Amino acid sequence: MTLSSRLAFGIGWLAVAGLMLSNGTLAAEGMSAGATSEAASPLVELALAYEHGEGVPTNQLKAAALYCEAARRGDAEAQYSLGWMYANGRGVARDDVVAASLLALAAEAGHPAALRALQFVGDERGRLPHCMLPDEPVVSAQEDPFADLPPDKQKIAQLVTALAPAYAVAPRLALAVIAVESNFDPKAHSHKDARGLMQLIPATATRFRVRNSFDIRDNLHGGLAYLRWLLSYYRGEVALAAAAYNAGEGVVDRYHGIPPYPETRSYVQRVLILFGSNRHPYDPALAASPAFVTSK
Repeated sequence: MTLSSRLAFGIGWLAVAGLMLSNGTLAAEGMSAGATSEAASPLVELALAYEHGEGVPTNQLKAAALYCEAARRGDAEAQYSLGWMYANGRGVARDDVVAASLLALAAEAGHPAALRALQFVGDERGRLPHCMLPDEPVVSAQEDPFADLPPDKQKIAQLVTALAPAYAVAPRLALAVIAVESNFDPKAHSHKDARGLMQLIPATATRFRVRNSFDIRDNLHGGLAYLRWLLSYYRGEVALAAAAYNAGEGVVDRYHGIPPYPETRSYVQRVLILFGSNRHPYDPALAASPAFVTSK
């Protein structure tokens, strides 16, 4: 089945038959759900070919692997197709939680069929196939990645080192966040309106009483206060605190862990590598932790 015929048939099937269920799975034997765009990525095109034996021998496992690689790169069509395979146990072991997580990702990216399909899978989410998870970062606490900063950045690093202990934040963690957020540029301004060294969005700046996010000291006070709160909220789990700093604690809580966004996962890896540890001391009195986080 070509991509164009899959689109026409898939949309017609969804409109006429709806997403029917058979023992809790999406009932659509012989096809995966309809594509939403003719402009599929090469990985998705190849996965589609292996899924349906178009010019190559049918190989569901290879199709799933290709979909997974494209899904890891943020392709909504691949996330949807792979979610469909997990919902039906086609080429992979059926897993409703993985299916729901993948469909939710695609839906968040605006995939209309994924949005419709979500009503037919369970509400439990937060688990992705192993192939979509980032490689474990190589964490080394021995080397100091900030030892050879140029003079302008070294001056900022010295200020961070002086201020961070007052917030019970390890200077190296603060430096790691700053390096990944702004590369020590106090004038950094993102397209999401994140500002200054620690890239504070206006809502976070207001929350932590920052008047001028482009003022170095003011920005550092707000960013360090936010880091201290996140470390308390996530009970010293640096990966979760970093993920929340990047994507917001609401997103981390919804996924019960690091969200499957390529940008956030890359961000967390970089912070962990620069910091050199997965754990950080925290003050449990600052915030009540979410239910999925356990103290260690």
